[in-house]
Amino acid sequence: MSLAIGLVLALASAAALNWGYFAQHQASNTLPELSMRRPVQSLMTLFTSGRWLAGYGVGVVGWGLYLGALFLAPISIVQAVSAGGIGLLALFVWRVARVPFSGREKRAIAASMVGLALLALSFFAGVAKTRTVMPATAYMWVGATVVVAVIAWQPGSRLLRPGAGLGAAGGLLFAAGDLATKAAVGGGGIAFVPLLVACLVVGFVALQLAFQLGTALATAGLSTLLNNALPIVGGILAFHEKLPGGVFGVARAVGFVTVVLAAALLARPEMEEATDDPADS
Repeated sequence: MSLAIGLVLALASAAALNWGYFAQHQASNTLPELSMRRPVQSLMTLFTSGRWLAGYGVGVVGWGLYLGALFLAPISIVQAVSAGGIGLLALFVWRVARVPFSGREKRAIAASMVGLALLALSFFAGVAKTRTVMPATAYMWVGATVVVAVIAWQPGSRLLRPGAGLGAAGGLLFAAGDLATKAAVGGGGIAFVPLLVACLVVGFVALQLAFQLGTALATAGLSTLLNNALPIVGGILAFHEKLPGGVFGVARAVGFVTVVLAAALLARPEMEEATDDPADS
């Protein structure tokens, strides 16, 4: 019963978080330019915008639901369900904002949904109970994720689509925060709380800067995929959630690779995208 409740909370969390991202992205495009050189002014710009604040509030509710899901279910299965938020985000962009997708974005959405379906299928094999992680192992995984986030922020931003580097950095930092959260609620104690807060704060900054530079899919969509895909690996390697055997194990591995490929499609620079469009029309 607790696992079923955890899955429901994870699904509700995905809906709330991605609606929050969508609303924040829509609002950010109408606000003055945000800058890390003017942090107080930038924060005031955000928190005095009613549209942005509403989206942020929904996102906070989503994060609370996510914490409840983590308490009741293994991190790998929570992340697999939560990653379905990319489909919800695409739906919001298409039906609410009326923004058409490029051929590559359609392929990325399709690949992400196929990968997520395979991940969901793999959990029919069952999920091993999460073991209490050794603090050193958790710190190693969180630290490695933070390093990759820094690379995505700079110099990665110069090699990817506008906003994609910052979006990736935000997703990676949120993933590091998720791992720290699971370590904290799974027996690691308050030692992980400062690390969790730092990852969430810097990830928040990266994502808000990204919103003014790129599309919702290239920023929030990429962030969602990375935020959910990486902790699945962390759940297996850091929290000893065993990979199932047979066809279910293959489905989980292929699903993870497919989700990562979808993220790569969303992040590819505009120069390459221009060569794709004629073939897609």
